[in-house]
Amino acid sequence: MTNSNTFKSEEINQHIVQWLLDYANNAKVKGFVVGISGGIDSALTSTLCAQTGLATLCVEMPIHQHQSHVNRAVEHITQLKNRFPNVSDIRTDLTPVFDAFTNQVEQNNDRNTLDITLANTRARLRMTTLYYHAGIRGLLVAGTGNKVEDFGVGFYTKYGDGGVDISPIADLVKSEVRLLAKHLDVPESILNAAPSDGLYENDLTDEMQIGASYDELELAMQQFEAGKTENDFVGREAQVFKIYKRLNTINQHKMNPIPVCEIPKNLK
Repeated sequence: MTNSNTFKSEEINQHIVQWLLDYANNAKVKGFVVGISGGIDSALTSTLCAQTGLATLCVEMPIHQHQSHVNRAVEHITQLKNRFPNVSDIRTDLTPVFDAFTNQVEQNNDRNTLDITLANTRARLRMTTLYYHAGIRGLLVAGTGNKVEDFGVGFYTKYGDGGVDISPIADLVKSEVRLLAKHLDVPESILNAAPSDGLYENDLTDEMQIGASYDELELAMQQFEAGKTENDFVGREAQVFKIYKRLNTINQHKMNPIPVCEIPKNLK
């Protein structure tokens, strides 16, 4: 975990906000759109975008959403609008869209595979929605993934929440996200909530899905990058390292560029 005494919250805050501002100005866009889930990553990202002074659209996209997520999202958006006049919000209920889709496609008898596929479908419907709102307003879609999710275990949906224009917090691990969010006065209800991707109706937490907490995964990520192997650990540390390595390996297809079959010049 990152030490709160050495983490330079204000300097990092200013750096990210300036980066966002420079990128938007160079791209000649009006601002940003952020999907608000009720979680800490989207709360931090939207607050950073709001600090640029550019238009920041917060989008709620419920799909049979757990009420606690809805409540936290509404609390955050209300607070952000009160703090920043450049923030607006819109709610696009995707439940009927999702239901119509599921009624038109075949159902797999393997319940686990079906649940995961439908969870990814929710994320991809939300990506499409964010790009629609961004497109008609001249905005960039700001991603909400952190470093452990995006470059460690690949805990996101390809072409879902992984489909974004920019990633302002993707170089921050989860403990750093928490420190910066606290510095920026993100609501306590969000700071204290168990991380969840919100893609399941039964409110599965990230830790329940992955099998390890973000604090554990951060340590495993550091150890992996330092060249450690599973044989260097025992007990719970070895178990978490194995979880990290497995997810990092199978999710490389998300982190690397799309493979392109290059045709030899003598064949063209």
